[in-house]
Amino acid sequence: MTVDPKIIVALDFPGADAALHLAKLLDPAQCRVKVGKELFTRAGPVVVEQLQQLGFDVFLDLKYHDIPNTTAQACRAAAELGVWMVNVHALGGRRMMEAAREAIDKATHRPLLIAVTILTSLDAGELHEVGLSGSPEDNVLRLACLAESAGLDGVVCSPQEVVALRETVDDGFRLVTPGVRPAGVVVGDQKRITTPEDAIRFGSNYLVVGRPVTQAENPLAALTDINVAIDIKQVR
Repeated sequence: MTVDPKIIVALDFPGADAALHLAKLLDPAQCRVKVGKELFTRAGPVVVEQLQQLGFDVFLDLKYHDIPNTTAQACRAAAELGVWMVNVHALGGRRMMEAAREAIDKATHRPLLIAVTILTSLDAGELHEVGLSGSPEDNVLRLACLAESAGLDGVVCSPQEVVALRETVDDGFRLVTPGVRPAGVVVGDQKRITTPEDAIRFGSNYLVVGRPVTQAENPLAALTDINVAIDIKQVR
């Protein structure tokens, strides 16, 4: 049994029935699960509670980005829901992130609070279009340092920025990496990707994996294969 599962399976489904069906095919000892915007908008807090009843820790991936008070109250509500992890957008700024941290610290249940830096679907050209100069890595590093100084527990970043971040942030600062694809799997809409083995070797703490597991013929077998691969990589 995995004490601290490194894989977070993204339940990117249009409704609760499909998400719960897939979750029942998995093992909560081998993974956590992520509930994002579409599923939460359609199914609401109930689906989070149902996943928790199945034994899963839940990463509530709603990327809160608003004025400090609104974001803080949303994070407090997530804490009261009992989620394992919740996130905000680092581009919301220091005051917003500090307010979110303070709200969670006052809650009875304290989830991990992490910040989204730069979406893994964005490349340098798209960043320039929205007024962000520098490379994706430059922006990720700047925003991650801001999140750490604001008291957050970690950031979401692409695997390609993990090495640079590990040289910059404290060892206890969590790095959560989407854009992870086992070798030979279709890339999809992610642009800054790598394999699970390399992501762990680079220094990622948690890997968000979606379609390679959720669209596999045998989701549990696919999940197990990834866990075996990253365990071998950690031993080497």
